[in-house]
Amino acid sequence: MDKKPKTANYQILWIVLFFMLFGLAFGFCQANSFTIQNINYSELENQIKNNNIRSIAIWNNGRIEGGFINAVQQKIRFRSGIHPSLVADLKNKLDSHSVVIDYPPDNSSGWIGMLFSWLPMLLIVGLWIFFMRRAQGGGGTGGMMSFGKSKARLAPVGQKITFADVAGQEESKEELQEIIEFLKEPKKFQKLGGRIPKGVLLMGPPGVGKTLLARAVAGEASVPFFSISGSEFVEMFVGVGASRVRNLFEQSKKNAPCILFIDEIDAVGRHRSAGIVGGGQEEREQTLNQLLAEMDGFESNEGVIIIGATNQPEVLDLALLRPGRFDRRVVLNKPDVKGREETLKIHTRKIPLDDETKTGLLKIARGTAGFSGADLANLANEAALNAARYNRETVTTADFEFAKDKVLMGGERKSMVISEEEKMTTAVHEAGHALVALFVAKADPLHKVTIIPRGMAMGLTQQLPEEDQHNYSKEYLTCQLAILMGGRCAEKIILKQLTTGASNDIKRTTELAHRMVCEWGMSNLGPQKFIAEEDGLFLGKFMAEKSHGYSELTAQGIDSEVAKLINEAERQAEKILTARIETLNRLVSALKKKEVLNGNEVRQIAGLEL
Repeated sequence: MDKKPKTANYQILWIVLFFMLFGLAFGFCQANSFTIQNINYSELENQIKNNNIRSIAIWNNGRIEGGFINAVQQKIRFRSGIHPSLVADLKNKLDSHSVVIDYPPDNSSGWIGMLFSWLPMLLIVGLWIFFMRRAQGGGGTGGMMSFGKSKARLAPVGQKITFADVAGQEESKEELQEIIEFLKEPKKFQKLGGRIPKGVLLMGPPGVGKTLLARAVAGEASVPFFSISGSEFVEMFVGVGASRVRNLFEQSKKNAPCILFIDEIDAVGRHRSAGIVGGGQEEREQTLNQLLAEMDGFESNEGVIIIGATNQPEVLDLALLRPGRFDRRVVLNKPDVKGREETLKIHTRKIPLDDETKTGLLKIARGTAGFSGADLANLANEAALNAARYNRETVTTADFEFAKDKVLMGGERKSMVISEEEKMTTAVHEAGHALVALFVAKADPLHKVTIIPRGMAMGLTQQLPEEDQHNYSKEYLTCQLAILMGGRCAEKIILKQLTTGASNDIKRTTELAHRMVCEWGMSNLGPQKFIAEEDGLFLGKFMAEKSHGYSELTAQGIDSEVAKLINEAERQAEKILTARIETLNRLVSALKKKEVLNGNEVRQIAGLEL
């Protein structure tokens, strides 16, 4: 349980209390800030005759204190003395001049009086010392002056996360198994002269389980696990980043053998830029230089395994990637269908499933191609929330279907008011996409068509691949272009007009066609890469000129090939829809009536076998 917010609240409470007490003490001191003036008895008699005595206190031992009436002397208190035998005579003189007389007990001038006099000052000094100690980190949790201390969090030894909690990354677990064996039995490798890698870099897209895998390594090896984010090294103060790196490695060495995990290491490990001047840039590079020295400097880090995680390995400095620092690089990809099934089993351990869903996780996994581990965790959570919404005891396959649609397409906006004309336009547009997807040569199976607004879209046509795909043919991509243009073509054929509803389709079509020409060599320009690169590393976006690497004539050729692919796709879609105009009209009517059609219903309307 994270107690940081509670600690922060206590700190705020102490600060408020400090200022309140300071104000009270200051007011108390102000109210009692009188100057004491010693006067003899003769002067006291003169002040009594002049009616300048406001009040007076007489002790049994003859000590006298009092205050003046004169405005100039109101902040002055006098002190005098008298023989006890003359007290009665003094009292008569004071009574004749209507002076207020007080007879305080003798002990009021002792230690209690001194305590009340000095208490405010002692309170202020004590609070000041307390806050200075906390500011310098004396409280044990770090304070305002403890900028140079590492913010790494130490997970307790014996944590419950192990490789059994990680699915879909079998190859990655095998590569990290060697690290675990070394942490458990280092002599096994050292006796043969072997050297365990100092660092392991986990690379992969967001959500594939890089952090989870690092924690599982620590759990399997039963060693301390330090975790910190790359962005936590750098602050606004110069030198803080390098100081935190030093402090982090000092802590790690004291707890060796241990694992030091740096998440999002690209925040501090980016390429160093020669000749670039700037405080933030220099501070980041200073932090990186200290990290390089600690990982492979003059001092050894025996027993400290550094695991870094990033989804941008291409931006890391080459010195960070060389052998001796991050010796081993482990690539984590999105899980395949088997990995997705195992991941779903892990995320549904605490979710009560009905019998059909328990045995049908493979079917759900097949319909979630491209999902990462985090996506699957979100899918299982959304399914459980939907089942709870309808007060069901178990989670069903229908709940998972609802969750999948919500994750892929966004939540339904049923409350949105749509005119009949707009509803008709949306139905025609989505029917065009769906019909082209059914009759092109190569396309993923049609899953669902809806004209209910979801997310930012007014309607949606969804296709789901039957299996994972890693390579795409030119024929498949040209069919995708035709499907994207299907909505626009349907509007032209039935409505005899064009609308802004195809803006996203046109954007995606242009991007895909451009990549086919410039990256994948799927045009008459041949197998060449035509991608503009920016010179400069740090200020390239603002100061560098684009270097195309090809002539203006070639640029015209690229534009011509992109336009050719898009125009051919539009003609293909228009040809399919024109030849099946009656089917298109039936599909539009069904969409307007039911608003949502699954793939089998669309195939049935189109007269295809199920």
